[in-house]
Amino acid sequence: MEGAFLRLIVGLGNPGNVYKRTRHNIGFMVLDQLAKKRNCLFKREGKIDITRDPLGRFLMKPMNYMNLSGQPVGEFTRYYKISPEEVLIVLDDSALPTGALRIRKKGSAGGHNGLASILHHLSTEAVPRLRIGIGAANHNMTDHVLSEFSREETLIMEQATSRACEAIEIISSCGMDLAMNQFN
Repeated sequence: MEGAFLRLIVGLGNPGNVYKRTRHNIGFMVLDQLAKKRNCLFKREGKIDITRDPLGRFLMKPMNYMNLSGQPVGEFTRYYKISPEEVLIVLDDSALPTGALRIRKKGSAGGHNGLASILHHLSTEAVPRLRIGIGAANHNMTDHVLSEFSREETLIMEQATSRACEAIEIISSCGMDLAMNQFN
């Protein structure tokens, strides 16, 4: 897969200030940092916040709740004729240690309802994704993903967010294989 394949980067999260700093919103956090680095501003268009970076890639944050992320992603990809392989989903993963990155070209949703919704609406598991570890739940999973990071975790996640942006740039310029070798 060549680097030029990437046309849409989707960060997963939940809308609203109450969720802004929660574990489940790490996808939004990565896209916010990527947009800032590229001097892009998101604007609301229906059910999404969207911008386009200088490389022509769309950056999207679905503005409905996590479990319903697939509908706006599906509509957007059909409208712009973007194939699932040209999409990168950035999401949280409670099965990974806090701050760890995992890049995959395809696979199951792994229990993540937002990713499951996207895979359903795109009718394939062949959707590249960048998972960012948020640590394992010590209690109820819903409470865990909707909780904020501790002070110590926040420092780890700031580094992880920067590394995720670097990974996206490697994916864009050099392809998935090199990014997987470098960041997994």
